[in-house]
Amino acid sequence: MNVEGSTKKVFVGLSGGVDSSVAALRLKKAGYDVTGVFIKVWHPDFLVCDWERERLDAMRVAAILEIPFLTFDAEEAYKRDVADYMIAEYQAGRTPNPDVMCNKYVKFGAFLEFALANGADYVATGHYAQIKETDGSLGLYRGVDTNKDQSYFLWTIKKEQLKHILFPIGDSQKDDIRKEAEKAGLPTAKKHDSQGICFLGKIDLKEFLSHYIQAKQGNVLDVEGNVIGTHDGALFLTLGQRHGFTLSSSGEKERAPLYVVGKDMERNTITVAEEVSTVDSKEVRLSAVNQITDFKDEEGLCAQFRYRQKPFEITLESVAGGVAVIVPETQTENPSEGQSAVISLRYFTHSARVVNRIGKTP
Repeated sequence: MNVEGSTKKVFVGLSGGVDSSVAALRLKKAGYDVTGVFIKVWHPDFLVCDWERERLDAMRVAAILEIPFLTFDAEEAYKRDVADYMIAEYQAGRTPNPDVMCNKYVKFGAFLEFALANGADYVATGHYAQIKETDGSLGLYRGVDTNKDQSYFLWTIKKEQLKHILFPIGDSQKDDIRKEAEKAGLPTAKKHDSQGICFLGKIDLKEFLSHYIQAKQGNVLDVEGNVIGTHDGALFLTLGQRHGFTLSSSGEKERAPLYVVGKDMERNTITVAEEVSTVDSKEVRLSAVNQITDFKDEEGLCAQFRYRQKPFEITLESVAGGVAVIVPETQTENPSEGQSAVISLRYFTHSARVVNRIGKTP
């Protein structure tokens, strides 16, 4: 965060949760000209989303902090770039990450553009991540709270956008954030964290997708190609998953849990095994690479394919033209096509230096 006493104008994305509430609190204490903004997103007509209640909580926080409050309608961007993207990715048999796209197109896309167009110098959110200056340039760093660190979901931020973004709580532990909110008398202090995607409501992902994609039953195969059960559609399943399919009586033998280790979209089959598939010393191809800061060398790099996955060491074979090739140096779970991959300096440095997205694995 900037030095105290700054009079720069900042629009804070007030979600109605404790993290964004404390982000606004800290910015006001630091002397910023703060405006709270509730970002209204899309949800389908057949589901109930508690956005009105969340907006009311955000308004209450703004009232207590005595800051202006606005509502920004991002329904169109959210529907097009988050919901439609997610549906299309599953339909193509890939594993999407809607949180990543929400950050790219909504929070640091439409919302950032709205803020700058209305005189703001910055936007701020309650993400557990940090922006620091190193060797004269800004970089994205992991949040101090390793259990809450959200830098994985921020890989699409462009280097030129960093100067307009603030993460006021990235240097703190979650427990301390709640204590700070309670001390300030904020109504969100003890509010439970939101889980999942708002437009899903209280139904699961498969039920949501069934409104847009026709389910088609297919076979479950073992690693030898024998049919041992059925599933409702390969597109609903992802590598490493151990639920969502039914084994026949012959496949229900006393055995360890079975994991999805392969998908054939053309045949609509999945292959399962007692151990998850892994990749070790095998090239993984990444597409849509977004390099937030330039590497000074190619040593000491780590990657992660999933949120909260412990980063593993890699060798960066090449990066050019929006495509990168990496080779894991240790055995790690095989990624599904469409997942995000974050490459950083060794994980204990709390640094995220290059980020990109999983492409097809050769």
